[in-house]
Parts: sequence; C-alpha cells; structure tokens
Amino acid sequence: MPLTMNREVFITCAVTGSGGTQEKSPHVPRSPVEIADGAIAAAKAGAAIVHCHVRDPQTGGPSRDLGLYREVTDRIRASDTDVVLNLTAGMGGDMVFGSTEAPLPLKAAGTDMAGATERMAHIAECQPEICTLDCGTMNFAEADYVMTNTPGMLRAMGQMMTDLGVKPEIEAFDTGHLWFAKQLVAEGILIAPALVQLCMGVPWGAPNDLNTYLAMVNNVPADWHWSAFSLGRDQMPFVAAAVLAGGNVRVGLEDNLFLDKGVLATNAQLVARAVTLIETMGARVIGPEAVRAKLGLTKRAPVS
Repeated sequence: MPLTMNREVFITCAVTGSGGTQEKSPHVPRSPVEIADGAIAAAKAGAAIVHCHVRDPQTGGPSRDLGLYREVTDRIRASDTDVVLNLTAGMGGDMVFGSTEAPLPLKAAGTDMAGATERMAHIAECQPEICTLDCGTMNFAEADYVMTNTPGMLRAMGQMMTDLGVKPEIEAFDTGHLWFAKQLVAEGILIAPALVQLCMGVPWGAPNDLNTYLAMVNNVPADWHWSAFSLGRDQMPFVAAAVLAGGNVRVGLEDNLFLDKGVLATNAQLVARAVTLIETMGARVIGPEAVRAKLGLTKRAPVS
C-alpha cells in the first residue's frame, strides 16, 4: 500500500500508565490531582485526547478504584481546558503464574482477574468519550505475566462499550489483535469505522521495525481511524512514522520518560515536542472539537 501522509493529526497523551515507572521519574503522576493536572497541561500543549489510568496514591501501583477514576474525570471536566477523555479498560486481566514447574496457583502479587462488568465499572460510572479495548492475550514483558483478554471477554466488554455509547479504542499489540477487531466489527459488536491504537515495540508483541509496522498499518481497514506509538527513545521517531503512514500519534509518560538523552520529560513537554515534529512535516495538529467531529464523539458534561 502506498503511504499517504496525514495532514490533519490528533495527538493522544498517555499520562501515567500502570507500569513500574514511579521510581524512575518524579514527573510520573500518581495522585488524582497530579494525573488530572498532567492531563490538563498536556491538553494545553496540544493533545486533543488524554489517555488515563489511575494509581494508588500511596504506593503508586495500578488501581481500578472507582473513586480515583471519578476524581480524575471530574477534575479534568471541571477545568477550563477542553480535551477528549480516554480511560483505560485494560485493568483486571492480569495473570502472574508461579514457577515453570509449578505454574499454579497464580501468584497473588500482580494477579488481578475480574469479570467484564467489574472491569467496565469505572467506564459506566465516568462515561468517558473513549475507552481502551486491549484486543488480545499476550505474554507481556515480565517472565511469568500474561495480559489476558479472551474472545468471550472481549465480546462482552466490547458490547458494553457500544451499549454505553463509549467509543472503543482498540489496542492492537500484534496483527492477530487487528484480525479479531475486524471480527468484532463483522459481528456488530463494535461499530465501524473503528478506532485503533497500534502499540509497537511492547515485549512480546509486534516489534517496532518498519516492516512489522507497515504490516500492522496495512491490516487496518482503510475507513478506520488509527494512531501509533512506540516506547522509550523510539517514541518521537514513531510520531513521524505515524504521520507519514497516514495515522495519528500518541506520546506521554506511560510509554517514555525522556525528552532527550538523560533529560526527564513532563507530559506537556512530550506533547510540545510532538507538535513541533508534526508541524515541521507540514501537517496540522487538530484539537478536541475536530477530533469529536472526525470520530463521531459527543462531548460529555460533568457527571452529577
């Protein structure tokens, strides 16, 4: 497929994630106030969408606490800065096995398995415009950790998203995830044109070499909307690669902690750097209202 550069690009900022980055940078938000402030600063820097996890304010560890999600949501919506809110729905599918000789029982530390309704509780509560749907199961970085999203679970969660009127952002870590996403659309569980995030370079999903990347791009239906990102020092090169291949971009501290070698970044700085790259390429960065029009979203008022 010939490349067609995207001339109107939206930026997603992944504000904090759930990984073990808290001890690596003081700029990674932890409390609801810090996460909301980081999201608002990213929006002011040029992000049209903010992708948010929440963390335990005491430990910095990943959390599914409804109160924390509600506080982050309320603070962002109460601000004077418009931005499209994208909440993760990826939590609750984490399995950490025992040793290779005794894989069961699962280790309590790190294992977090919940049903579809529980995994979606904060989405129903907070009513974001977008939420993520990790569209497959994969070995995920650590030795005995498996990110678990079965076909049945994805069908159930995807239908809940559609019924709630929340746009799923399909997180595709490999080509098979795109294959199943197309199946969900074919079954009427998800509505076309779908929204996809290509997650490149995440061990042990799709590596971020350009051949694999273009294979992922070529597996996205032509009428769908998509973004892409890669990790660490490859975050900014993939800003350029995504725009060149016709997509949109994601940056943020969930995926990369550094602005330059040895220089720790803030979310706003990463967004500002992405804006500069996109505009230098001759494209235009679009804001939240244009994104809503493009993706068919309806701006949500604060939940009373």
